[in-house]
Amino acid sequence: MSSVPSRNMNSITKKLAGGRLKSALFRLFFRSLFLLFLLPAAYLAVREQAAFGKLSLDTERHFEIEKDGSGNWTDLIYTARNKMDGAALKVPLWQGLRVFLLIWHILFWLRLVSLILAHQAEKRRIQEILAPLNELAARAEALSQMEFGEDKYRRIEDAVSHMEADENARLSLGDDDLAGVEAAINNLLTRIRESNRQQARFVNDASHELRTPIAVISGYADMLARWGKEDQKVLEESIAAIQTETERMKHLVEQLLFLARGDAGRTLLQREETSLNELMREAYEESLMIDEGHVYRFAPAEPDIRIQADPGLLKQAVRILLDNAAKYTAPGDEILLKCGSEAGRPFLQVQDTGIGMARKDVEHMFERFYRADEARSVEGTGLGLSIAKWIVDKHGGHFEVLSREDIGTRIRIVL
Repeated sequence: MSSVPSRNMNSITKKLAGGRLKSALFRLFFRSLFLLFLLPAAYLAVREQAAFGKLSLDTERHFEIEKDGSGNWTDLIYTARNKMDGAALKVPLWQGLRVFLLIWHILFWLRLVSLILAHQAEKRRIQEILAPLNELAARAEALSQMEFGEDKYRRIEDAVSHMEADENARLSLGDDDLAGVEAAINNLLTRIRESNRQQARFVNDASHELRTPIAVISGYADMLARWGKEDQKVLEESIAAIQTETERMKHLVEQLLFLARGDAGRTLLQREETSLNELMREAYEESLMIDEGHVYRFAPAEPDIRIQADPGLLKQAVRILLDNAAKYTAPGDEILLKCGSEAGRPFLQVQDTGIGMARKDVEHMFERFYRADEARSVEGTGLGLSIAKWIVDKHGGHFEVLSREDIGTRIRIVL
């Protein structure tokens, strides 16, 4: 492994740590210089205040050097004279200044030593942070210096061309020099296969979800064609069923389009300053209007928390959690909306007293079209939580889920 990346990282470490040390030394110098003048001035101001009762611009102030008979300095005298009444104040400073300078020097050097020690600790911390980059750069440098002959390239080409179209097929080159290339290609194949499996599962699940409303609509359309023209009851029943299934299919297609646009990077966040209390209060008041079957409570943050977010999308994520809470909570039971901050991170929370989830279901609850066995009797598409997760991920947040069967579920969006 080449030593060039290591030297480069050491240079970066020195620059980063050195820059922080220079800034700290600059602050130390000016703070110490400020204290050097401030503390004696403050001491003299206190003495003058005590002597004259106030500080005045009319007071004459000057310093005098006191000498002995041989002309040697013996003291430094601060003299202040009040022009109004002629009162004078003389303060010997030399002994006090010597003690002050001694203390100031001791504190200055102690602080300087602590900065140097902190600088060494900072270098070690930066080295630890940059260690993965250093290793990556070293590996890249090593790969760039590898010289493959024509036979190496031909061996890779032959091995790839002779691979079987098998789900579990892996590339095997049988060459230590090409071990890194072999591992990289096999990892890439694994990711491609997993992506293909997810895509196939997504298409199959979407087809399955769409098959039911299409079959219902087709059945009622046939019934309308046979008896609906003469039988008013059949006509009304068929129209109502077709409308219901059409709305269900429309909702499913809208969810699929949202996820497709998100995966393609066409859904962009419109960030603005957002009040979490206002956002949750709107969701709370809407729930009171559209759902009279449950008891809703709202616990706002004190004080209010404001963040940069897309309020429309974030509210959509909260509404998805509220819809799920209402579906799986018995009529008359309570659903709690709450926002606040914990460990320095704001959160939005929806808590219900519904059927709860098993641990195995919690692990998969954000997967597209996943529905727990207990939830299959309740109408839904299995896409809502996937959409909520996409929104929260785009905001740099995550979910915290606490659920117990027959007790309830608490889902927290941590931002």
